[in-house]
Formats: sequence, C-alpha cells, structure tokens
Amino acid sequence: MISHDERIANITFASVMPHYITKVEKKGRTKEELFQVIHWLTGFDEKNLEELIASKVTFDIFFDRAILHPNAHLITGLICGYRIEEIENPLTKKIRYLDKLVDELAKGKTMDKILRK
Repeated sequence: MISHDERIANITFASVMPHYITKVEKKGRTKEELFQVIHWLTGFDEKNLEELIASKVTFDIFFDRAILHPNAHLITGLICGYRIEEIENPLTKKIRYLDKLVDELAKGKTMDKILRK
C-alpha cells in the first residue's frame, strides 16, 4: 500500500498548478502574485515554472530542484488538517509550505506577511 507521503510525492506539479491559479483568482488575487509567492519559496521564476509544468515533473523532482527560501521554516500553522511544524517527512513539509502560502494569498494576506520578511 502506498503511503500518503509517497502519493503526494508522485503528484505532478502541472496537475496542481491550475487549482492554485483558480483558488487565488476566485479570491481576487492574480497569477502574478501566485508566481511571486512560488518564486519566494522555491527560487523558480516564471520561465522555470513554465518549463517544469511542460515537463510534468512530480513534486519530488520539483522540490529536489528548488532552492528553498531560508525563512521557509517560519511557515507554520494548519493546512489540510496537518500542523506544518509537526510534519516529519521533508518533502511533504515543503509541499505543505507551498499549500499554506497559496492559502494565505487566497485569504487576502498581504505579501509582506506571506513572504515572511
């Protein structure tokens, strides 16, 4: 049986990105703001993201290539029923960091707060 961590590691970033875009745009935020948030966390610019999406990389490969922001550890709280700071699997924690940032963007937080400056 495949574990929860293995299952989400094998999800492609390309399959989730449209959901992120829909989520933030429904709440009045922009795709550009979403790209800014993803860039802050991963170091990927829009061109990198487009290439990763076209290549249909898994989250495992996506985060393997990312350079996580040094303040990423400041992303805490609940997301999808999990307390981020208690997640032990490093990849799952990184995916939940991204989920949390997208959630905060959709909820209208200011960019300064989202980007943990």
